[in-house]
Amino acid sequence: MTGESDHVEVNRKENPFLFSGTKVADGYGQMLVTSVGMNTTWGEMMSLISCDNSEQTPLQARLNKLTSSIGKVGLAVAFLVLVVLLIRYFTGNTQDEYGNREFIAGQTTGDDIINSVVSIIAAAVTIVVVAIPEGLPLAVTLTLAYSMKRMMADQAMVRKLSACETMGSATTICTDKTGTLTMNQMKVTKFWVGQDSVTENTCSSVSRFVLDLIHDGVALNTTGSVYRSSLGSEYEFSGSPTEKAILSWAVSQLSMDMEEKKKSCEVIQVEAFNSQKKRSGVLIRKSLDNTFHVHWKGAAEMVLAKCSSFYDGSGIVKDLDEDERARFEEIIQGMAASSLRCIALAHKQVSEEAILTREDGKKIEEDGLTLLGLVGIKDPCRPNVKSAIQACQDAGVNIKMITGDNIFTAKAIAAECGILRPGDDAFSGAIVEGAEFQSYTPEERLRRVEKIRVMARSSPFDKLLMVQCLKQKGHVVAVTGDGTNDAPALKEADIGLSMGIQGTEVAKESSDIVILDDNFTSVATVLRWGRCVYNNIQKFIQFQLTVNVAALVINFVAAVSSGDVPLTAVQLLWVNLIMDTLGALALATERPTRELMEKPPVGRTEPLITNVMWRNIVAQATYQMAILLTLQFKGELIFGVDEAVKRTLIFNAFVLCQVFNEFNARKLEKRNVFEGIHKNKLFLGIIFVTVVLQVVMVEFLKRFADTERLSWGQWGACVGIAAASWPIGWVVKCIPVPDIPIFIYLGLKNKKLVGKIVHRER
Repeated sequence: MTGESDHVEVNRKENPFLFSGTKVADGYGQMLVTSVGMNTTWGEMMSLISCDNSEQTPLQARLNKLTSSIGKVGLAVAFLVLVVLLIRYFTGNTQDEYGNREFIAGQTTGDDIINSVVSIIAAAVTIVVVAIPEGLPLAVTLTLAYSMKRMMADQAMVRKLSACETMGSATTICTDKTGTLTMNQMKVTKFWVGQDSVTENTCSSVSRFVLDLIHDGVALNTTGSVYRSSLGSEYEFSGSPTEKAILSWAVSQLSMDMEEKKKSCEVIQVEAFNSQKKRSGVLIRKSLDNTFHVHWKGAAEMVLAKCSSFYDGSGIVKDLDEDERARFEEIIQGMAASSLRCIALAHKQVSEEAILTREDGKKIEEDGLTLLGLVGIKDPCRPNVKSAIQACQDAGVNIKMITGDNIFTAKAIAAECGILRPGDDAFSGAIVEGAEFQSYTPEERLRRVEKIRVMARSSPFDKLLMVQCLKQKGHVVAVTGDGTNDAPALKEADIGLSMGIQGTEVAKESSDIVILDDNFTSVATVLRWGRCVYNNIQKFIQFQLTVNVAALVINFVAAVSSGDVPLTAVQLLWVNLIMDTLGALALATERPTRELMEKPPVGRTEPLITNVMWRNIVAQATYQMAILLTLQFKGELIFGVDEAVKRTLIFNAFVLCQVFNEFNARKLEKRNVFEGIHKNKLFLGIIFVTVVLQVVMVEFLKRFADTERLSWGQWGACVGIAAASWPIGWVVKCIPVPDIPIFIYLGLKNKKLVGKIVHRER
C-alpha cells in the first residue's frame, strides 16, 4: 500500500489503522471495521483508476480536425461539380460522343435524362470518395501496429495502441529513481572506522578486534543469508538489496565467514527492522567466553544518536563529545550528498545480570552504544542512463525525477544522471520536497511546476498532483511507476509507463506501456518510436493531400470549363486504392532515424500539417495540376491522339505521378529521398505491385477501366512526366519556410501559439 517493501508497524497509540488489501506479516490483535468497499483507502485508489478517461490523444484530436476539414472541402467541391454539370446538361451545353446535344427540351426521353443525371451524380460522389481520407485510420492503425511489434523487441510492451503515437508528442517525462535510473543493485563503496575512511586495500590496518565485532554485527544481525554450494564456487546472497550489499562487502573485503560466526554464537533475541526506528538489533551469547553482546545496525543518524563512544582504527574506545558527534554528522551528510545510503554499526557488551533485571522486559539495550563503523551503500546509476536522459533533453523533453529518497541523495543522483544542471538547487526552484509542493496554493503550484526537476520525499499522490498540474499547463506527460499506489498517476498521465520486473499487477494494468527491463534507456527508445509513428503519419498525410488536391482541382476545372470530368469513377477509385491502402502500407513501415531526436516535441498545440508539408504539397500538386490540365485541353494536339487515348494518358500519368511522389513522401525535409530505402523491402515491394497493377489496368482491362492501350512512346512520356516530380521535390526542399504555422499569418489561429513556438526555438 505504501509502495515500499518495508513492513509498517501497527499499534494502538501511533498507527492504529489496518488497510484492506494489505497482509498481516506478524503479530495478532482484534480489529474493528470502520470502512468497506469504495470508502476504504484501497477503494479510493481503485476509483481513481477505474474512472473512465475518454480524453482524446493529441494525435486523435488533430486527425479528427483534419479529416473534418478535408471532408467539408471535398463535399463543397463535389456539390459545385454536381451543380455545374447539371446546369450545363439541362441548358444543352453538353454533347454525346457523336457531337450531338445530349439534352433537348421536349425531345430527350426520360430514360436518357435519368441515365445522364445518374452519371453526373456518380462523378460527384466519386469526388467525395476521393476527397474524404477514409484511408487515414488504416494508415494510423498500420503504423501503430507495426511500431508496437518492433517496440516489443526493444523491451517495451504496448498495452494501449494509441500510446505509441502519444509518446511522440511527449513534452515531459516524470521518472522514478530506484530501478529505473539506478540498477537497484546496492554496493558498499565507503567504509569508515572512527573518523578514518578505510579503502579496500587498507582493511588490514584496522584492529582485528574491531573487525571481529563488525563480523558479529553483520553475520548475526541480518535477515539475509550467504550460500556457497562448493569450495570453489561463487557466493550467493539473499535478502533485501541493502542486506545483500552489506553481506557481499563483509565476505569479499573483510573475509567474514558467516557459517563460522553462527556456530560460535547463540542468538538470544532479535528486534526486527521497522520503519519508525529505522534500525534492527540482536542480543547474542558467545560460546567461547560465555559473554553477552548487543549489536545494532540501521540508519546512521538514528544509530549515532544512541552512541556515547566510538572505536578508532586501532581498537581504542573514545568518548563521543559534541565536537566528535558533529564530525560524524558531517561524514554522514557527505555520504548522503554523494548519493550513498549511510548505515551505522554499533556494539555494546552487557552482563547477564543486566539483561535479567531490565524492568521493561526487553533484553536488548539500545543506549550507551559504541560506534563500530559507518558503511556507505550506493545504488549505481544504470550504465547508459545519462546518455538516454541527454538524448531526451536534446529532443526538447523535460525530465523530472520523483523519488521518496531524502533531498541530498535525490540531488546527488539527479546530478549524476544529468537531470540537474550546475546552479539548479532548492533556491532556484529546481528541487522541492513533496510536502512543500502540496503546501503551495493551486496558482503557485502551476507557476512553479515547470521549473521543478527533482521532487524528493514524495508520496504517490504528490506524483499525481504534479501530473495534473503539468497537463493543465498544456504538457503531454509520460510517467513511470512500479507500485500499486502509482496507479492513479499512471492512469492520469497521457502515457503511463510501468516497470515489467519490479512493477505490481495493479501498476501494469493502469499503464499504457510496460517497460520490460525497468530501464530508462527503454523509455528513450519508446520516445523515439513514438516520434517515428507521428512522422510516418505526417508522411502519409502529405502524400494523400497531394493526390486529393490534384484530383479535386483537375476534375473541378475540367467540369466547369468543358462539362466533362477526365478521371472516371472507376479510375478515381483505383487511385484511391493506391493512395489509401498501398500508400499506407508503404509509408507506415519506415524505421526511426537519428534526426527524429534532434527536433523539439510537438506537444498538444502545434498543427499536424507543418509549413514544410504545405510547401511540399503545394509544389507537387501544382505541378500535377499544370501537367494534367495541359493534357486535358491540349493533349490531343500534342500527342496526335483521339479523346479516348488522351483520357488514358491523363489517368496513366496521374497514377505514375503518385508512384514517384511516394518516394518524395519518404523524407519531409531531407533532399535525399532514397536514403535507407534498401532496408525497407516492403516499400519497394508495394511500388513494384502498384506499377504491375497499373500496367494491367491500362493494357488489359479496357472495358472495366475505360482505357486504351498505349504505345511504348506514350508510356515513356507518362514515366517522364511522373519522374519530373523528383527534381522538383529536390529544388522545393531548398526553399526555407518559417517555423510559425502559415495559418497564423492568415489570422486563422490563436496568436498565443506564436509566443510558445518562438520561446521554444530560442
